[in-house]
Amino acid sequence: MQKIKSLMTRQGLKSPPESLSDLGAIESLRVPGKEEFRELREQPTDPQAEQELINSIEQVYFSTDSFDIVKYELEKLPPVLNLQELEEYRDKLKQQQAAVSKKVADLILEKQPAYVKELERVTSLQTGLQLAAVICTNGRRHLNIAKEGFTQASLGLLANQRKRQLLIGLLKSLRTIKTLQRTDVRLSEMLEEEDYPGAIQLCLECQKAASTFKHYSCISELNSKLQDTLEQIEEQLDVALSKICKNFDINHYTKVQQAYRLLGKTQTAMDQLHMHFTQAIHNTVFQVVLGYVELCAGNTDTKFQKLQYKDLCTHVTPDSYIPCLADLCKALWEVMLSYYRTMEWHEKHDSEDTISASEGSNMMGTEETNFDRGYIKKKLEHGLTRIWQDVQLKVKTYLLGTDLSIFKYDDFIFVLDIISRTRLDELRMFLENETWELCPVKSNFSILQLHEFKFMEQSRSPSVSPSKQPASTSSKTVTLFEQYCSGGNPFEIQANHKDEETEDVLASNGYESDEQEKSAYQEYDSDSDVPEELKRDYVDEQTGDAPVKSVSRETLKSRKKSDYSLNKVNAPILTNTTLNVIRLVGKYMQMMNILKPIAFDVIHFMSQLFDYYLYAIYTFFGRNDSLESTGLGLSSSRLRTTLNRIQESLIDLEVSADPTSTLAAAEERKEKVPSPHLSHLVVLTSGDTLYGLAERVVATESLVFLAEQFEFLQPHLDAVMPAVKKPFLQQFYSQTVSTASELRKPIYWIVAGKAIDYEQMLLLMANVKWDVKEIMSQHNIYVDALLKEFEQFNRRLNEVSKRVWIPLPVSNILWEHCIRLANRTIVEGYANVKKCSNEGRALMQLDFQQFLMKLEKLTDIRPIPDKEFVETYIKAYYLTENDMERWIKEHREYSTKQLTNLVNVCLGSHINKKARQKLLAAIDDIDRPKR
Repeated sequence: MQKIKSLMTRQGLKSPPESLSDLGAIESLRVPGKEEFRELREQPTDPQAEQELINSIEQVYFSTDSFDIVKYELEKLPPVLNLQELEEYRDKLKQQQAAVSKKVADLILEKQPAYVKELERVTSLQTGLQLAAVICTNGRRHLNIAKEGFTQASLGLLANQRKRQLLIGLLKSLRTIKTLQRTDVRLSEMLEEEDYPGAIQLCLECQKAASTFKHYSCISELNSKLQDTLEQIEEQLDVALSKICKNFDINHYTKVQQAYRLLGKTQTAMDQLHMHFTQAIHNTVFQVVLGYVELCAGNTDTKFQKLQYKDLCTHVTPDSYIPCLADLCKALWEVMLSYYRTMEWHEKHDSEDTISASEGSNMMGTEETNFDRGYIKKKLEHGLTRIWQDVQLKVKTYLLGTDLSIFKYDDFIFVLDIISRTRLDELRMFLENETWELCPVKSNFSILQLHEFKFMEQSRSPSVSPSKQPASTSSKTVTLFEQYCSGGNPFEIQANHKDEETEDVLASNGYESDEQEKSAYQEYDSDSDVPEELKRDYVDEQTGDAPVKSVSRETLKSRKKSDYSLNKVNAPILTNTTLNVIRLVGKYMQMMNILKPIAFDVIHFMSQLFDYYLYAIYTFFGRNDSLESTGLGLSSSRLRTTLNRIQESLIDLEVSADPTSTLAAAEERKEKVPSPHLSHLVVLTSGDTLYGLAERVVATESLVFLAEQFEFLQPHLDAVMPAVKKPFLQQFYSQTVSTASELRKPIYWIVAGKAIDYEQMLLLMANVKWDVKEIMSQHNIYVDALLKEFEQFNRRLNEVSKRVWIPLPVSNILWEHCIRLANRTIVEGYANVKKCSNEGRALMQLDFQQFLMKLEKLTDIRPIPDKEFVETYIKAYYLTENDMERWIKEHREYSTKQLTNLVNVCLGSHINKKARQKLLAAIDDIDRPKR
């Protein structure tokens, strides 16, 4: 279009036809004259050719108005002008101009009828506007006449009618006031009858009427009295609401909820209800403990009533400890049952409200009801967790307020059975006294064989037809609350109630009979040097209970290989502590099956057990800052993040109590556990045992086994976990459980770093002369020394495997670490070379090939780790100056020292100083981001 405008502008402006005189938008365009129209029409027309001419016009002609066509064409002229080419180009431009001009003429002729039609429409619109002006003038004149014709008599008639209406309204108001003065007596009667909904309904109606007539002086006093009455009803309602926390009554709670709904305070009622439950928990536990304390004290001294609950618990005597705990749990059960029945009431009435709302037509009221119902549902769900935490806290305070060492072991276990709560301090005790010896279980051991997991095995049994199922299994599973909803208490149990099921999970240990095995165990009981309160055996084969006694580490080492079959290839590697944790997990899963609302809390405690176990294994066997500084990525970023999270959230790093620490800091550390310490019986510094490799294998692989059991249990945990809490479970598995196997790398790296004398190899390499003048046929002695180190490592590894089975992944990791360290030591030795000839470089290749050939006979690992790391470094000796610069930028896995040696020693003899400085600068650029 720009070119069209430009061409038309060049032709000059002419007056358009008479019908186009008002087109302001195209006033600046020149319309071809009659002669030009005729010439254009007489020209032969070929639409396709014309369109091709227009398409051939350069895009620059369609640019802005500031474009200078003449300048553009002049700049395009070549340095040497050719007349014939210029004329041909000019004819081409003329043809393009003619095509554009004809196109413009056609468009003008095509649009002219539309313009004439539009002009006629504008003229018609102008006529219509003139008619509208006449109508408006007449209307205003008529309105003025009506205004002047309105008389005073008409206004007087309207005023009298208004007075009549006001008098009728006054009479109605007087009758209403008379009725209001008689309602206070009826309200008092309804309050005495505890008819709260009726009293509130009447009071609200009276308040509404009183607010209408508040301008009367006789009503102001009545309105104030009604407000006081309403506040009195709310106070009585709050008292009635608090009664359901201990003894829930459906009729009573229904009346209270109806009353709060009339007040429009259903949300406030729910907030008050949770406050009453919290207060009920506090008052209940205090009264129960106070009763036992005063009973045992034998006097009526009131000093106990002034004590805090925490201090009151310290006065419980050993004889009354367990009965008091049982009564405490019974009383708290009644509170939890009332809360359950409250939730049940709301679930039932929510469904009824939904049905009634669907039949009604008040959409605004339905939306408000749905909002209140959603608030109550969320409040009840959140309150369930909070109330359960309050119950746990009260019981925990009771336990911590008493010295548990005064009880027998069986009594302590009974206490744990009652409260069913995680005890991380016990896990710490087991870990710190664990000697990391194998627990002898059968090769086909499965956690489903433990009686704590029998409920899972039953649920996984093959299904049968409904007709063949027993009546008890075909019916719906009854929850604990449903079971005791009509009466009874789950804490009314006997202390001698035991699970008589037996387990068959122990390995035979090479003995011919059970009697022979038991006598062998008894033979070593007197030799144990572990404190009596911490002694425990591997597993009680008859009852499956937690271990009681253990034998000393020295005694275990003294037993012959024929005494045990602990190195079975298929037997799981686990310890006593692992088995105890698994049993505890089974007990908690039984709790979740019975009390699904607390599933998240239980799984959270289970995750803490696993977190602490994983952190302990890393602390005992994997923490080594010097090896981490090698930069080989021993610990993945995910593993480091997991360990940091556990340390921040679970581990109390304070060694001793600081008297100057703030109360806030002490409160923050209250729920944390001190970092565990490895038992002094575990020795990790002896080279003969490969620096405690057996203990490291047992510890690490027991953690891996525990992680595998958690993976096995994930579907069951996911099924009971609330939907809103499932992200926590997924995060626990993805960020913690799945990282357990990653601990193998840093733990076994410590063994690999000490099993081979890499420093001695560096000293031997330093004595080698690398600037030899002839190609050598014999490798250097440091290769033989290194291979002897690997042979000795292989022998020690075989010795350890006789005591503890070393799984193939562990063996591969050990060999991989050792080979990787050896290869990197070789490169470091080559980087220490001061002088090197071409023959010396060939000697390096000979040494390394000899090492690989002998090494491949000792291990089955293929390919050899870091083989290319050494070979690439040796081959770099042969690079030219230009190739070396590119090679340095591409191989950042080598240290600055190793790269600098290549430049100074290898290339220094045949490049100038400037080129050497350039390569060293390139190395410095690579190293700068690392600083």
